[in-house]
Amino acid sequence: MPARQADAEWHGSLKEGEGTMRLGQGAYEGAYSFRSRFEEGTGTNPEELIAAAHAGCFSMFLSDLLAEAGHEAERVHTTAEVHLGQVDGAPAITGIDLRTEGTVPGLDQAAFVEHAEAAKAGCPVSKALAAVDITLEARLA
Repeated sequence: MPARQADAEWHGSLKEGEGTMRLGQGAYEGAYSFRSRFEEGTGTNPEELIAAAHAGCFSMFLSDLLAEAGHEAERVHTTAEVHLGQVDGAPAITGIDLRTEGTVPGLDQAAFVEHAEAAKAGCPVSKALAAVDITLEARLA
């Protein structure tokens, strides 16, 4: 399987500096700063990119698990909320909340939750972030 890449460049000090992040294939390039990461400034931040990666990976993985079980999803929509906090006086990702909603004909809520839990445990991004507490809320539309 191919390796994927992104790059970032930073100029200046932590609080006064600024930077840009770019996905390897050029689909996204955006500014980030101390304010966009630790306050409410404009631009993106690494945590939003982690959230996007997690939501995308989880949705694809859940859709695949459902299809393998004979329940093709019409739609899987996932939001990942990455929490940045303090651990031992330093910034750290302290948790991730996944909220997913699916439209899956012929599937009941309990089975959907079971497949969603399996996707949470098995998607590659969830595995990479296993050191962080990941919660899941799953429901059918």
